[in-house]
Amino acid sequence: MLYHCYTTSTSAGGDPISPREAAAERLLEAAWELLTTEGPASLTTRRIAERAGTSTMSIYSRYGSKDGILEELYTQGMRMLEDELAAVPGGTDARARIIELGSAYRRFAVANPGLYSLMFERPVPGFTPSGETRLEALGRTFGILVSAMEEASVEGLIRIADAIETSYLFWAALHGMVSLELTHAERDDLPGWFIDGQEAAERVYEHGMDIVLDGFS
Repeated sequence: MLYHCYTTSTSAGGDPISPREAAAERLLEAAWELLTTEGPASLTTRRIAERAGTSTMSIYSRYGSKDGILEELYTQGMRMLEDELAAVPGGTDARARIIELGSAYRRFAVANPGLYSLMFERPVPGFTPSGETRLEALGRTFGILVSAMEEASVEGLIRIADAIETSYLFWAALHGMVSLELTHAERDDLPGWFIDGQEAAERVYEHGMDIVLDGFS
């Protein structure tokens, strides 16, 4: 599981983790499994505890509340997204890299729809990550797009007054397209729909992102 990329059986100092830390990790892994197999609606205190083979009280003693687990899932999801975006290679012009960053964002969402929903929507009533957590995570992920926008501007490939605002507008358009795709994916097949597979979807998204960037030229 991708989850295990962000968990460990040893502490930061290399020593085995304590029983308390191990119990917290089991709860987090149980929540991750529910999220990826059944979706955000399955993330109830009872279901997480049952999946971890423990009591609901252990959630409160280890994480304060269910929200503590959800916030950790959000943080791990943003780390995964950061890895996907950071893996987009340089060496091409900055405009092409922006489009590839958008494609990487879409691929992440399509591959992890439940996690993506937890990160950017509100599928669990009453839960929202803390402002501090969100700001830090967005600084690492959204910041990659901002840097690419700044580079494209310096290269004269786009004309912008504010790289942050422009990046936000690009992200908003991309997010809208991705959300529509995920909504269609959750429903029955739509015979005759012009996006009839992943290859067509990628082509449409690249075209859409190209059009958005044209508006900044």
